[in-house]
Amino acid sequence: MESALYYVTIALGFSIVVNLILKRFGISQIIGYILTGVTVAYGFDLRHMADSHTLEIIAEFGVVFLMFTIGLEVSLQRLSTMKTDVFFNGSFQVILSAVIFFAIAYGILSVSLATAIIISMALSLSSTAVVLSYLKSTKEIARPYGQKATGILIFQDLAVIPILILIGFLSSDGKDIGDVLIQTAISAVVIVGSLFIVGKRVMTWLLHFSSTSEVDELFMGSVLVIVVASSLLASYAGFTYSLGAFVAGMIIAETRYHHKVESDIAPFKDLLLGTFFVTVGMKIDLGLFVQHMDDVIAILFAVLAVKAIVIFGVVRMKSQSKVAFKTAIALSQVGEFSFAIFALAGNQELIPSELSQILVLVVVLSIIATPFILANLSRISGYFFKDVSVTETFAMLPGRNHHIIVCGYGVVGKFVAKELRASGVDYVVADNSYKHVQEALRDGQEVYFGDMSKTAILDKLCTKDSVSVIITLDNLEKKRLICEAIIRYAPEVKLVVKVVSLEEKRALRGLPISITIDGKKEVASRLVSEAVTCEL
Repeated sequence: MESALYYVTIALGFSIVVNLILKRFGISQIIGYILTGVTVAYGFDLRHMADSHTLEIIAEFGVVFLMFTIGLEVSLQRLSTMKTDVFFNGSFQVILSAVIFFAIAYGILSVSLATAIIISMALSLSSTAVVLSYLKSTKEIARPYGQKATGILIFQDLAVIPILILIGFLSSDGKDIGDVLIQTAISAVVIVGSLFIVGKRVMTWLLHFSSTSEVDELFMGSVLVIVVASSLLASYAGFTYSLGAFVAGMIIAETRYHHKVESDIAPFKDLLLGTFFVTVGMKIDLGLFVQHMDDVIAILFAVLAVKAIVIFGVVRMKSQSKVAFKTAIALSQVGEFSFAIFALAGNQELIPSELSQILVLVVVLSIIATPFILANLSRISGYFFKDVSVTETFAMLPGRNHHIIVCGYGVVGKFVAKELRASGVDYVVADNSYKHVQEALRDGQEVYFGDMSKTAILDKLCTKDSVSVIITLDNLEKKRLICEAIIRYAPEVKLVVKVVSLEEKRALRGLPISITIDGKKEVASRLVSEAVTCEL
């Protein structure tokens, strides 16, 4: 026990120092955790612990908590709106990538049929832990390419289930695949149905009573129980821990507790994700890497190129070229679930040990390279796409303060922007209508494409640092949603809202809006003012 605490303390201290140094250079902390794993493994001769089942379980729960937070943002309603990204883009990407990798492995490199199937499926997956951690921390998840990437990653996580089932079938003798698929389908229906029907009631009840107790530890404990219990239930039925956590997150996303749950769970997710990346670093075999460096580098670049081309082609079918390109580059690496696939296949003797080690090195190097690629994604895409998309210009806003945000560029919005410009006031325009954004660009306005009822867009617009927000929209429902979002996100910001009728005034009466401007009343006042001051 003493030695375990000693190694944990050393690893924790080293990772803190390394990440503090890397932070100064703008390098992802993921790299720091991987370097910690390499240093601890070789510095204390602990490479054998990289295959520790207990350590792998602990590390896997980092991905579990990440999937839970993703589920919090992907409610059933939102999933229905993302069906193209999840089911169309996701399925096409996985199938096409797997077919190409299978053709290369089986047809060109002449590996066995079972080995080629496993390799092709493992390499078709991307890294949920790395990509979504970056997208969430930088708010890039709200961008078009972030939405596409998230949808594809969700499908990939679901695809892990049949992949693991297939490995079990390949390793079994005489087991009918039809029976395996039927049992899996029944288990999936039972588990998901239980979580949504029974689990939803239990989760809501538990969160309600723990929140009314006003004791933070009880609420946090309730969340941990929900995550772990859902994960164990899914694992017991033969699925991944992550699937249970993802479904639990989707259920809580339908309740009013999802924002508090997400903020409370963040420290556990980040700490366990750090553990996961430490174990990734411990898997690096430096001797084998030096011996097969040429092979590893060649396979790495081939995998990155094939996946990028496939993803670009799939996403480009229904999206702009720039969005497709950024999505392709962001998801070109190999995912962490590949470790589990290679390990399971190795244990079942479905893949040679040395080939498995080489592929693990390819996965590790692709994960190491990904944070650098993501951090420079806009710069990379800039070399190929010189035009600035109206959906991709938020990068110019960080650090903005003491500005006014004009929400809506309709008739009134245009007059407001004109008056602000004439007064020399610093302002930006935001609109969720592509047509209005194009009009604003033609008028030389600094305009951003986004829905201001979304927290991620408010964050990108530096709303907390603005002087005020002027809402010029006509749609009452959208107007109220935006007001509620701004009041919740930045309650200290002055909110000025245009209303056009008494009904609108009544509908917004319950909100702490700073000023409401009644268009009809102001026109009447101006008419009277002009009438009594004119010369007869």
